Amino acid sequence: MARRSGRAIHLKSPAEIQAMARCGDIIAGLFDEMEPLVRPGVATASLDRFVDDFVRSHKGAVPAFKGLYGFPGSACISINEEVVHGLPSKRTLRDGDIVSIDVGVRRKGWCADSAYTFAVGEIEPEAADLAAVTYASLVAAVAAARPGGHVGDIGAAVVETVGESGYRIIRDLVGHGVGRDIHEEPQVSNIGRAGYGVPLRPGMVLAIEPMLAVGTDEIRTLDDKWTVTTLDGTLSAHYEHTVAITDEGPRILTGGGIWDRTGATEGKRYQLSLKAML
Repeated sequence: MARRSGRAIHLKSPAEIQAMARCGDIIAGLFDEMEPLVRPGVATASLDRFVDDFVRSHKGAVPAFKGLYGFPGSACISINEEVVHGLPSKRTLRDGDIVSIDVGVRRKGWCADSAYTFAVGEIEPEAADLAAVTYASLVAAVAAARPGGHVGDIGAAVVETVGESGYRIIRDLVGHGVGRDIHEEPQVSNIGRAGYGVPLRPGMVLAIEPMLAVGTDEIRTLDDKWTVTTLDGTLSAHYEHTVAITDEGPRILTGGGIWDRTGATEGKRYQLSLKAML
């Protein structure tokens, strides 16, 4: 979920980062279990119920998005031209759709946030390529999140990776800090200039979430007051990890399972690998 915050940056201790990693493990396990459920004919409300049940099955964990700013669901489920904040409903998935599922988990006072774009059945080559480039930009952005760098390095890595693909980076939505709250400072733009912006320090935890579109980078919010779509109705993809800045470099707190398999496919295609780059 991409929203703007307005508070100071809070550095986390190793123990606090580990507490956030437990939240991240829940989300990674959720996406792994959800993969076979994302299929034609399944209602997004059904997927939302699965998210709610899965998260709450872990002692002390609750869906962080439920009720956040009044959001009614436990997950943001955004299909095709929907960029973020899609509302769960009776609408069913169709063969060829791509669907971004964005989930936050709160446990024992700490949060983690992650999003993954799933293919529904057989998707068109353009949709597969869009998802692959978006994922590759996440890999590069995570690798750029190193102590001694700057927040601008993250967005610069996205820009460089997208390069001449022809896809557009959504400018008006940003990543964010994560911690006690799901949305904290600093904002993490996907359009950045290397060497500029807030310095990256050990203890910072960021939700890095590139969002790309086939057509325009302009967006609009639907009448439901939540769902954000591309202005021209073209496809969009969205991936997100919660990442801790440590003395050793970036630590992904929401990885594992389906993410490892994705890294062996789309990432390899772009000569990018989370394990190789970190």
